[in-house]
Amino acid sequence: MRKQLLVLALCCSASLAWATPRQHAIGFGKWMPAKLFIGPNENTGLDIKIRPLYVDGKLKDFTTGDPHDVTDRTFVVRRVDRVNDALPDDDRAVPRWKWQRSGWLLVDRSTGRVSNVTLPEFDPYYSVAAWYRDYVAYCGVSDSGERLYAMVAQLGSRKPILKKELGAPKGKDLPESECAAPEWQRQPIRVTFTPAGAQPVTFAVHGRSAGAATDEEATNQ
Repeated sequence: MRKQLLVLALCCSASLAWATPRQHAIGFGKWMPAKLFIGPNENTGLDIKIRPLYVDGKLKDFTTGDPHDVTDRTFVVRRVDRVNDALPDDDRAVPRWKWQRSGWLLVDRSTGRVSNVTLPEFDPYYSVAAWYRDYVAYCGVSDSGERLYAMVAQLGSRKPILKKELGAPKGKDLPESECAAPEWQRQPIRVTFTPAGAQPVTFAVHGRSAGAATDEEATNQ
């Protein structure tokens, strides 16, 4: 009888352990000062702050800026990379690392998974992203560098829900200089882009589609 009770208790414990999902410890380390080198010759230093991202005590990546909570389970945060700036003839014993801002990471608190967010036409140097819910708006730059686009993407969607040409980039050397951070409004959902040296343009977002806002939507901000 005692053996039967012991087996039953072990089975119940195993069932409870199986039913209860593992809680992952996700957190950020301390802020650290860093330099971005900008300009045609990368000889101008721009001060930024970075901090490590940890999952269950293990270093996953380095990030910058504040995270955006998409849901109570997931958030996104901007990634930074260390790029090896050493030439083939440089002394390999002396590391030459440079920090560069990269794309965005999606972090799932329940699973501990960290994945890259694919943003079409997103330029790590010129694009500045503005998040609202699971939408992100930014000015994208074509691969040739000759076209500037108003972009709206949604997490989980392979294609952007908005890609509208805004003209040609101005060719400025400062980061995030081609377009100000887009501005979101709600009820109805709309987003306004302000390219450098151009008039603002507003788009209405409807689910997985977006288009030019009506006069009433554009002025009711």
